[in-house]
Amino acid sequence: MNINSKSILAIQQVTRRFGGLVAVNEVSFDVQENEIFGVIGPNGAGKTTLFNTITGLISPTSGKALYDGKEITNRRPHQIAKFGIARTFQNIRLFGELSALENVAIARHLSTSTGVWNGILGLPPTANEEKQTYDRALELLELVGLSDRAEVKAKNFSYGDQRRLEIARALALQPKLLLLDEPAAGMNPNEKGQLSDFIRSLRDHFELTILLIEHHVPLVMGLCDRIAVLDFGQLIAIGKPEIVKCDRAVIEAYLGDEG
Repeated sequence: MNINSKSILAIQQVTRRFGGLVAVNEVSFDVQENEIFGVIGPNGAGKTTLFNTITGLISPTSGKALYDGKEITNRRPHQIAKFGIARTFQNIRLFGELSALENVAIARHLSTSTGVWNGILGLPPTANEEKQTYDRALELLELVGLSDRAEVKAKNFSYGDQRRLEIARALALQPKLLLLDEPAAGMNPNEKGQLSDFIRSLRDHFELTILLIEHHVPLVMGLCDRIAVLDFGQLIAIGKPEIVKCDRAVIEAYLGDEG
């Protein structure tokens, strides 16, 4: 991470209540441009709820989120995507009956204004635009190591490769900020071992900022520039991995459970 990076995402006193349950409680932090920033914590800590408020799936009860200095609080998911924010999901959301190439091409269509209007008006895309869409989709599949299986249905991929395909689809939206919700979930030890290098290569190749939720502590500690730790919706620590892993509150709330 460049030490002169500016803040690209600012979370300011974000709270989300579900009835009497406070899932996220006055959480604040900044994510710097080109940083790989991790959010960790035990199950039920509020991590995915926080992601959902950032990406417009739910609205915060109070507080706000700013992206590149612009407030994105209460925007709809498609509006937030247009700002330059894309995400993956803890539970993979691919079109299982479609090919890998088709899954990425669909997202690529959504990132072009002509693709959107053709969809609204029921018009076919131009031949040139369609070729560009599929060419770019194939390039993205190559970057994630799946181009040799572009015509294979998504449901026939291993869990780890489905994760890579979902990331390729997110990249088709041409984001500047990529949110990864438990990218190592369901992966075997070998796949987890390759994931850190893969995420770093994405950050460098696309000049991305990456914000991720992850339960696999060794991966987060070795990958992220900084880490925020949530426990019962509260932010209990934030900083570089070598500092966070020695924090007593973190050890008691999360890392100690890993031991």
